[in-house]
Amino acid sequence: MAQSFDVVVIGAGPAGYVAAIRAAQLGFSTACVDEWKNDKGEYALGGTCLNVGCIPSKALLESSENYERVARKFAAHGISVAGAKMDVRKMQARKDEIVARLTGGIQTLFRKNKVAWLKGHGRLSGAGAGGEGYRIEVSAGSGTETVVASHVVIATGSTARELPGVSVDNDVICDNVGALAFRETPKRLGVIGAGVIGLELGSVWRRLGARVTILEALPTFLAACDDAVSKEAWKIFTKEQGLDIRLGVKIGQIVRGKRGVKVQFEDGEGGKSLECDKLVVSVGRVPNTNKLGAEAAGLKIDDRGFIEVDAHCRTNLPRIYAVGDVVRGPMLAHKGMDEGVMVAEHIASQAGHVDLDIIPWVIYTAPEIAWVGKTEQQLKAEGTPYRSGQVPFLASGRALGQDETAGFVKVLADAKTDRVLGVHIVSSHASELIAEAVMAMEFRASSEDIARICHAHPSLSEVMHEAALAVDKRALHL
Repeated sequence: MAQSFDVVVIGAGPAGYVAAIRAAQLGFSTACVDEWKNDKGEYALGGTCLNVGCIPSKALLESSENYERVARKFAAHGISVAGAKMDVRKMQARKDEIVARLTGGIQTLFRKNKVAWLKGHGRLSGAGAGGEGYRIEVSAGSGTETVVASHVVIATGSTARELPGVSVDNDVICDNVGALAFRETPKRLGVIGAGVIGLELGSVWRRLGARVTILEALPTFLAACDDAVSKEAWKIFTKEQGLDIRLGVKIGQIVRGKRGVKVQFEDGEGGKSLECDKLVVSVGRVPNTNKLGAEAAGLKIDDRGFIEVDAHCRTNLPRIYAVGDVVRGPMLAHKGMDEGVMVAEHIASQAGHVDLDIIPWVIYTAPEIAWVGKTEQQLKAEGTPYRSGQVPFLASGRALGQDETAGFVKVLADAKTDRVLGVHIVSSHASELIAEAVMAMEFRASSEDIARICHAHPSLSEVMHEAALAVDKRALHL
């Protein structure tokens, strides 16, 4: 007889494992199905984010930033270091240790909360006998078992988008998986795509000595960001840090040779070619909805491969939910986690909620870029009257002390109500500073509310305070 659960989650990335844990906390018998295997061939929890995404990339970013501080920046502090070297293999081993610790931590959380981990590929296979639930097949090398679930949460994540005609081998032509596993620094690194992944991984290997060229199809840089952020980031990344970023590029033939790879492309100046030792393809991600059994089950999927859901992540099928990268909204781990909690609480007849308009975005370059809410160009296009306050980190004593004065905080507020509509930050630690803005917007705060809050001195957060004051043209240190 098939095992039966109140809730079965398909996928153990951030959205899935959080949904499973919260469902178990609420008293449901819960199982989580996942087929991910690490490079040792062992099943591992955490999905793309923990294994080959958010976590390992941040480990490499930190290591490369530390190397650059030692090699190029410590002299300004009176610290002389001769002969600094980077052991790339040791850096990678540290990254792998962090990944193993965190994926193992999810196993501990599953045991603590009594979540059953079903190892293998999960797919919908129909309704249970007598309509008591949904049948889910779990296929692994050892065979296939079927479990029955009263409620199903689909959290199968996303995978790197492929370029037509380009074969990724994760040796010379790589996606995010291969780009996180280089055993030595390439002399010449090509990157297709100037989005989050391209900029972060390009930054890692640029700091370690690679000559990095990034080819971007769009004619504008960081088009999703506020224009002021895009301009500041362009200046920092290209003029100060030396990333070679080409915009408005049309990719042609890509040929792997004995010594690397050659990319034919066109830009505003005509046809060109790029020769590099390694090529990273980072042109976005697509939802993992194939081999899910969706068609047989009658689950609605749109023409882009996303599962159709309502505001509470309910699909067209009763008691089947979908969360994370397989549904509308930003493909961000923290968005998926919040949806996982919301769904579990809705199954328990509670009132979970996620506001997709107040999800923070972060690019973990140096300096970091973070934002939440509307950009200035969006407000102009909508015809929304607004006021703006922008203050540079050059005005911050803490930033000067840290020798990290690049960037600014920009606060956008409704001209009539003063409600905060968007906050945009370029700075070291922008990923931490944006949390204040997210909380302010969730509680419908005004710029005056932020301006009246006492911020510690000296701290980077004071620049948020000054930017809020600047909305009313009364900044104190500008």
